[in-house]
Amino acid sequence: MSLLVGKTVVVSGVGAGLGHQVAAAVVRDGGNAVLGARTEANLASSAAELDPDGAHTAYRATDITDEKQCEALAELAAERFGRIDAVVHVAAWDSYFGGLEDADFTTWQSVIDVNLLGTLRMTRACLPALKVCGGSVVIIGTQSSVAAPSQVRQAAYAASKGALTSAMYSLARELGPHRVRVNTVLPGWMWGPPVEAYVQFTAHTEGVPEADVLQRLTERMALPELATDGDVADAAVFLASDRARAITGQSLLVNAGELMR
Repeated sequence: MSLLVGKTVVVSGVGAGLGHQVAAAVVRDGGNAVLGARTEANLASSAAELDPDGAHTAYRATDITDEKQCEALAELAAERFGRIDAVVHVAAWDSYFGGLEDADFTTWQSVIDVNLLGTLRMTRACLPALKVCGGSVVIIGTQSSVAAPSQVRQAAYAASKGALTSAMYSLARELGPHRVRVNTVLPGWMWGPPVEAYVQFTAHTEGVPEADVLQRLTERMALPELATDGDVADAAVFLASDRARAITGQSLLVNAGELMR
């Protein structure tokens, strides 16, 4: 049984990786996917691949640091499909690396503006429609917000996503009376374009086979392989669906068992 028949899901941050996989899972499971990202060409490419006749997708270039653009994406969903049943927040700034000693706090502020405040802006833009029939807010967080990886330093990213997870609890209480649920998916090492690039770069830098670098990651897992973008997308779609109607204020690790809580 398809999880999202008749449902409309706004997906932010649709590019070549996780955002595309979330949108693909929405369409696969019978829903309408409204795609947002800063680069319109990426949106057009995703929509054409997922839904060649355009019956179940719509898209608009959207920078989630701009409140008006967030409102415009929500309006597109309501105009095109008449409702918003869920919003899945994939958009994030995850490419700034480093710790405290080398921190550029001006850049930290920008990371927080995208990852924390941008997600909240987009959520608020969708709220009027979500309140009409109840719905779901699904935040893509990161395992790094609860357990820092030893391989890379992403303190700003982890802090911004950790703040977003904390905000989730307040949102779940605030929006619960409207039957709007708020949950977070926490991916660990997730096989997709960013991790593929990490494996390739590390292998080239160290002069070792890519398989060796990948083995270092997978040996940390309870399961013998990394979770994929598609696995994380499936978890997000489950939380967006009515199958999760009694789940709110929860964080779900999708990490092949690297960290267990």
